[in-house]
Amino acid sequence: MAYIPHTENERREMLATIGVKKVEDLYACVPEHLRFPDLDLPDPISEMEAMQEMQELAEANLETRHFACFLGAGAYNHFVPSAVDHVIRRSEFYTAYTPYQPEISQGTLQAIFEYQSLISNLTGMDVSNASHYDGATALAEAVIMALAHHRQKRSKIILSAAIHPQYRQVVRTYMQGMGTVIVGDDDLEAGPKDLAAMIDDDTLLVAVQYPDFLGRIEDFSALGKAAEAAGALFCMVVNPLALGMLKPPSEFGADVVVGEGQPLGIPLSFGGPYLGIFTTRDKYVRKMAGRLSGETTDVRGQRGYVLTLTPREQHIRRARATSNICTNQGLMALAAAVYLSLMGKEGLRRVAELCYHKAHYAAEKINALDGYKLWNKGAFFHEFAIACPRPVAEINDRLLDAGILGGYDLGSDYPELKDHMLIAVTEANSKHEIDDLVAFLEEAAND
Repeated sequence: MAYIPHTENERREMLATIGVKKVEDLYACVPEHLRFPDLDLPDPISEMEAMQEMQELAEANLETRHFACFLGAGAYNHFVPSAVDHVIRRSEFYTAYTPYQPEISQGTLQAIFEYQSLISNLTGMDVSNASHYDGATALAEAVIMALAHHRQKRSKIILSAAIHPQYRQVVRTYMQGMGTVIVGDDDLEAGPKDLAAMIDDDTLLVAVQYPDFLGRIEDFSALGKAAEAAGALFCMVVNPLALGMLKPPSEFGADVVVGEGQPLGIPLSFGGPYLGIFTTRDKYVRKMAGRLSGETTDVRGQRGYVLTLTPREQHIRRARATSNICTNQGLMALAAAVYLSLMGKEGLRRVAELCYHKAHYAAEKINALDGYKLWNKGAFFHEFAIACPRPVAEINDRLLDAGILGGYDLGSDYPELKDHMLIAVTEANSKHEIDDLVAFLEEAAND
């Protein structure tokens, strides 16, 4: 611990030791006009006044306890059991960073191991890491893994245009200067057959979203086989909650499954922190980024946990590292593990079914309104696109006045979907809220 001088004599002695006369001399290397700027700071206030000001700022936010929320597009308003928050706020989890010493990190390592096991079961894949920053980062790391698998001998990446636009943007950022070519993400109407036709011997990865950004549910069995036949990796971006009622990606032949773990017991929190899910097959595990906790036995035969794989440059030689990802989002992974444990198989299915049925009820009611038309043609999960009679921004302003957070303006990402709104409905939306949404949408069309 650093020693702090308490008297003037002690301060003088310390300054003399380092060869200066006064504290200001320590800043001689800083330009004079920048050394001691005259900051225009407000007058000091009391703790009580500061708390009142912070409360006013907090109340200026729009949050889902007082507003009905139909905004999704990658982050969703779900019910989070109180037990999730109680567990992750325990000091032994809340203050822990990374389990460098397994002998004193057994609780953290077990939590990671349980999370990995649950996510592997949910996706049907062999192994899960723990974990990435968010879904977008996980997808980008899947591309990096495919490059490493093919030893950078292939350069073509096929991204469905129905993958979250921000995820695709992150992939493009990662791929700058990597000599890769991204195709397929300029045609929203391109289905699995169209994507399969793009696959050739230079394809390193094919990526789709399930359900996709517009909520649609597709059968990717044939696309998975086409990718396998060409030696390309097949990656699926998933909503993990939807897997409570949908086929697991493993049944489509997925090699990598990634996604955003926020629906699994993680609140919206104004955009994060969230959780990047990453699972794959055993044969690709040594190319996987992140870290992997394993179960073993100690010298006494008792169960124990260790970091089995840590393929990031902080742990191993840079030339051998697969990633520079420097966090395991352990607290968020723990939240997801607690949520999945509380829900169980049947509970997760029930939540998914509630989302599905409530969304279809809302879509049917809105589609019946004059001026509105359901864009989705086939099956969808809990999000759907609606063609609107007016600009989405105007309709959302009208909804906001009524205490409703409206849907996502698809025209900002897809010019062909100008005046289309992406509406998300979850188990947290009551029938009363849905009926209010329908009523105010009807009013907005007639204003």
